[in-house]
Amino acid sequence: MGGYGSGRSGGRNCTDGMRRLDVRQLAREGLLTAGRSFLRQWTCNGEVSGSIKLTVEEDAVLLDYRQRSGGDWEPMSYYVRLDWTPCHLGGDRPWWLCPARGCDRRVAVLYGGRVFACRRCHHLAYPSQREVDHDRLARRADRFRERLGWEPGILNGNGVKPKGMHWQTFDRLQAQHDACVGASLNGISVRLGLGLARSRSGS
Repeated sequence: MGGYGSGRSGGRNCTDGMRRLDVRQLAREGLLTAGRSFLRQWTCNGEVSGSIKLTVEEDAVLLDYRQRSGGDWEPMSYYVRLDWTPCHLGGDRPWWLCPARGCDRRVAVLYGGRVFACRRCHHLAYPSQREVDHDRLARRADRFRERLGWEPGILNGNGVKPKGMHWQTFDRLQAQHDACVGASLNGISVRLGLGLARSRSGS
């Protein structure tokens, strides 16, 4: 896992492969209380792969962890400032202020490296940014399948109308689902050369 600034603009890593500190999740768990100290851990195949100690102060959180550098473990300890903005329905929403040098961007998630920093400082792409069109269409079809209560996966065929759903709604969602599935499968066949093979055999 590279430190901030180590990514390549032409082949960026993805956010889903990074350790995350989501300030919204910490707030939901009631952990952003001044004077509170707690441990956050990450696991891989059921085993702890990393941990970090967080100590909450009035307007900042102290991060304590160890980072491997050239085979040796380097202790890391620094503050990440917090910012709060009012919500429309009352209350306040917390944000990290990215601690990377020269950034200070207001973000909800920090990603691990030598320094926990925002997505831009790590040069990270969201997984959806690396999808090709047919992957994106398949993912969209799965969202329709979820609304319809069908088994995930576009190769599993269509299910039945959910109980209580109006037929007009069902027909609309099924038509949108089928359009995404058809376009996705067509894109896959073109990518694998199957469509080209069929067109040659039929000519």
